[in-house]
Amino acid sequence: MTSSPDPAPAPDKVLGDWLRAEAAADPDRPFVQCGGDWVTLAELDRRSDAVAAGLQGLGAGVGDRVAVILPNGMEYIVLVYAIAKAGAVQVPVNTYLRGAFLHHQLAESGASVVVGDGHALGQVGPLVEELPALKTFVLVGDAPTGSAERFPLPLVRYSGLEGSGRAPVPVELSPDDLCVIMYTSGTTGPSKGCMISHGYYCAIPALFLEYDWFHPGERIFGASPMFHFTGQVTVVANALAARGSAVLEPEFHATTFMARAREVGATAVFGVGAMAMAILSQPPDPGRDRDHGIRQATWIPMTGPDQERFTERFGIPVLSEVYGQSECWPGTLSRAGDLANRRAGSLGRTMEHLDLRLVDDDDLDVPTGRVGEILLRPKIPNRMFGGYWNSPDATAEASRDGWHHTGDNARFDEDGFLHFVDRKKDCMRRRGENVSSMELEAAIQRHPLVAAVAVHAVPSALGEDEIKACVVLAPGQQLAIDELFAFFKATLPYYAVPRYVEYLKKLPVNQTMRVQKFVLRERGITDGTVDLHAAGLVVGRHERRAPVSGLPGE
Repeated sequence: MTSSPDPAPAPDKVLGDWLRAEAAADPDRPFVQCGGDWVTLAELDRRSDAVAAGLQGLGAGVGDRVAVILPNGMEYIVLVYAIAKAGAVQVPVNTYLRGAFLHHQLAESGASVVVGDGHALGQVGPLVEELPALKTFVLVGDAPTGSAERFPLPLVRYSGLEGSGRAPVPVELSPDDLCVIMYTSGTTGPSKGCMISHGYYCAIPALFLEYDWFHPGERIFGASPMFHFTGQVTVVANALAARGSAVLEPEFHATTFMARAREVGATAVFGVGAMAMAILSQPPDPGRDRDHGIRQATWIPMTGPDQERFTERFGIPVLSEVYGQSECWPGTLSRAGDLANRRAGSLGRTMEHLDLRLVDDDDLDVPTGRVGEILLRPKIPNRMFGGYWNSPDATAEASRDGWHHTGDNARFDEDGFLHFVDRKKDCMRRRGENVSSMELEAAIQRHPLVAAVAVHAVPSALGEDEIKACVVLAPGQQLAIDELFAFFKATLPYYAVPRYVEYLKKLPVNQTMRVQKFVLRERGITDGTVDLHAAGLVVGRHERRAPVSGLPGE
């Protein structure tokens, strides 16, 4: 760990100004690496200035939405600060979205500019006619031969923006202004856009520093995607706040993650619990597993016994006692340095500046030990999201009586530690992604031979969920499993493709014709259930993103 001045987190600043201030204070410090050479603070500041000016030249000014459909790369990191400096609003889009899933986020956000790679051309191209607000596509890298010429919108090369060397027109922003619209699939309905202010974005790393999860001068290593908070904030912004450095991998690979962390001199690693479980499944290497300078690892979520397994093998203490959503991150947090006030396997304790309650279905507080829904309420400005974009009804429903209703059930133990129980809302989590059952069911039911479908979670060996689809075919119809899988593969994000399928004659419903999913969950994996993985029907890593196809003229 390199020496550095005491960190000065900036919860009261706007994102672009924060980078400018840090670059002015320590311009030559190597700050971030993502699939290439180290980039100093001064270089990141300069490159993001040029891209900000380019975006302004395309008409993306204060309040305009710029959608980003990119895998991890230095261009994405530059764009985070460039969009903020232009005064525009970043809309990070999961790179695996396609079809109706992608259309929903681009249409509802009203993005006027999309920044994407060659794959994104193929994802966005077929949707352009249904996206009247979209005016320009900024292409990062190359596109397959002929695809750029067939794209139905003006195409601008990202390299031209960054290489211009221009300075942006200064904009006046406050911490209350909108910085990011982060879409989440945390409910039963279509994904909603969480409105993230500059102040909220910049406050998150300040909290992790205050609670001793990261130290001054830290080198943080991770492989979380930039289209999530975990890549943008918990890795890159935490490094900025700690006046340290960040190494963000282009992709997660369990076989090389720990070796890369050792190679780059990481002092802290961060990721989701499923990553840690995949790492633990690799063959032990007694000569190398403990050969590193890593001070601590953050894996969220992770059970107490699995934390012990990771620590025993790699000699690295594990932090996992945190809870939150895009709407409020973090919602709970244990003080990392206070071992007497930590409890492995819990979500930590309540935090300053934030009220937390557990309530029953009537919003009445439940006693210690009883399960209730987590409700959160900020005590200070910019401690939580500002509501759901373009969704006043959803905002009002989630914010009843001034409390944010998370849809997650938990219980307090006698020592005040919070323990997660389950999701109250009908949502699944797979491959580190939330999957809305309503959204997934609507997509599957677009198949002309599917009359009805219900999806639900089944346990996964990785500690998250696998997805089972219970499908009712139209009368007199037959549909081979491989044909259904081909439809899944062409229309669904890879992480939402069900692993299990069972054809049923009808779905169990109640007197009001609502599907009784608890009946399906109790049935679980039956003799009539087909395991697509066992049948060799799997979306390969190289197939996860849509090919450049479906463009006009093809």
